[in-house]
Amino acid sequence: MSRRHFLAGCAAAVGMFGLSPAFAHILSKRPERDLSFLNLHTGERLKVTYWANGDFVAESLSEINHLLRDFRTGDTHRIDPRLLDILYGVREQLGTHKEFHIISGYRSPKTNHLLRTRSHGVAKHSLHMQGKAIDIRVPGYDIHRLQRAAKSLKAGGVGLYTKSNFVHVDTGRVRYW
Repeated sequence: MSRRHFLAGCAAAVGMFGLSPAFAHILSKRPERDLSFLNLHTGERLKVTYWANGDFVAESLSEINHLLRDFRTGDTHRIDPRLLDILYGVREQLGTHKEFHIISGYRSPKTNHLLRTRSHGVAKHSLHMQGKAIDIRVPGYDIHRLQRAAKSLKAGGVGLYTKSNFVHVDTGRVRYW
């Protein structure tokens, strides 16, 4: 790819998706994007290429939707592919290929309500219920470093939960807590 085409592609990504130039650069570096997951509640693992040949891979997205299902109810939901790009960006910022440990992916309204009755930190209209949020850890990486990597993308919400030892990332507006 020529420098001119690369820069034009980055500019298009910034304009179309509101990505920071640094994040657009990360996404444009490789023709394929892959992620690895461990669902801590089900024990299921998945290593998948979710982006190839200039597009999202439908079969891989389906596998991810299943892995990130509400483990309490078994309900699945479409996971926002932008969330996967954020995870990919975090992984690239960390410089690792380790799997993401999943604390919470999709949450059904029923599960979200249950969690709200048990904790103050659960939003009534959580983006987890729309498949636009995930709570993660990466083994061997301090959650403060994980949080900094996510914040550096300027791609959505990033929350640090030190007592529960995880970082929340979502595709909502850029905000930090």
